[in-house]
Amino acid sequence: MDAFMTPEILVLLMFGTLFAGIFLGFPTAFVLGGVAMLFGFVDMGPDIFGLFITRLFGLMKNYTLLAVPLFLFMGVFMEKSGVAQRLFQAMHLLWGGMRGGLGISTIAICALFAAATGVVGASEVTIGLMALPAMFSKSYDKSLACGSVCAGGTLGILIPPSIMIILYGPIARISVGKLFLGTLVPGILLAVLYMIYIAVRCYFRPQDGPPMPKEERNVPVSKKLWLLATSVLPPAMLIFAVLGSIFFGIAAVTEAAAVGVVASILLAACYRQLTYATLKEACIQTLTITSMILMIAIGAAFFSSVFVALGGDDVISSLFLNLPFGKWGILITIMLLLVVVGMFIDWMGIVFIIVPLISPIGLELGFDPIWFAVMVMVNLQISFLTPPFAYSIFYLKGITPPDVKTTDIYKGVLPFVGLQILALLLCAAFPFLITWLPAHLIN
Repeated sequence: MDAFMTPEILVLLMFGTLFAGIFLGFPTAFVLGGVAMLFGFVDMGPDIFGLFITRLFGLMKNYTLLAVPLFLFMGVFMEKSGVAQRLFQAMHLLWGGMRGGLGISTIAICALFAAATGVVGASEVTIGLMALPAMFSKSYDKSLACGSVCAGGTLGILIPPSIMIILYGPIARISVGKLFLGTLVPGILLAVLYMIYIAVRCYFRPQDGPPMPKEERNVPVSKKLWLLATSVLPPAMLIFAVLGSIFFGIAAVTEAAAVGVVASILLAACYRQLTYATLKEACIQTLTITSMILMIAIGAAFFSSVFVALGGDDVISSLFLNLPFGKWGILITIMLLLVVVGMFIDWMGIVFIIVPLISPIGLELGFDPIWFAVMVMVNLQISFLTPPFAYSIFYLKGITPPDVKTTDIYKGVLPFVGLQILALLLCAAFPFLITWLPAHLIN
């Protein structure tokens, strides 16, 4: 390598080429692999292919990643089994009498569905197709309705079992089970903050979220109880079977995911939704999403191998650790960087590209690794709602009526972005919100 090509210049060239390729619209996986191939071959010649094969083999042997297709399969079955529709009917009756009750119901369903699917797109679209028509028919403010669905949908990557957590754990070399416990309270905290905001806003502005007419809520108590029992208890038992087996040390993450698959199939059978068409669609969707995730993982593994070989990790560490802000100032800088990057790159790109670089910095600064990891994941919630590449907004726009403008959605998500920042600050001020459960339930 030419003496002019210092590690600092190589870092700039690698990241510049990477972001240019992504912004031009090329698939992230191929951009990662292509940049790694280009810079690796220039630096190491044909020997780079041996390094790539070693990294690929190591990725293939990662047992924890087997949980990704299993949880995806479980989530698709939950989506197809009619659970979301039953949940919405139950929550509709339970909260509908309150001002903003349908918005609160939407958040509650999103939180429960997030714990059963682990992804954002499927839960947001499924719940949005039911919740938006119901809220619009009751004259809800468009921005509030859209913001509720968008923000609630993002809980899918934070509340366990989340695909993001499963991918994050091996990359940061942290127990996935401990990360599940660490994200549980922040996920619930976000859902509660969303509900409080909707309730307070609609209390002072009842026209934004009027209650259901009394005649629509005039349902016998026995029917309400039956609806709650048949809609809430089955998915709650499934979630407890999966997360409980992990939290109490009965099964590892991958084995618990397999339990979830079996339970979701049985649940679909109980709801009489277990058909060949459902099974086929679940398999195809699982294969498609898993292939996309693993292709990005392979490209990122190649990229990080070359990046480390060229000394890029030392450059990034020195850059942050030498900032004259102290440990908390450096943490704030990292969080602001994630917010900016999240406006342009999806969460998978950030997890595979940025997390391997900042995790050692967090350790060097003396932060608890689980606390630091969960702080990053809470921060990544913001990326779903901040334009120009706000994926939750794009998901929702695809299912909204023509009279709902994109500006209505942008206006609706802004208060929820503020609540996400508030949750991040609370987790920073009170670290036990993240660290208490992992410290006491898993040794």
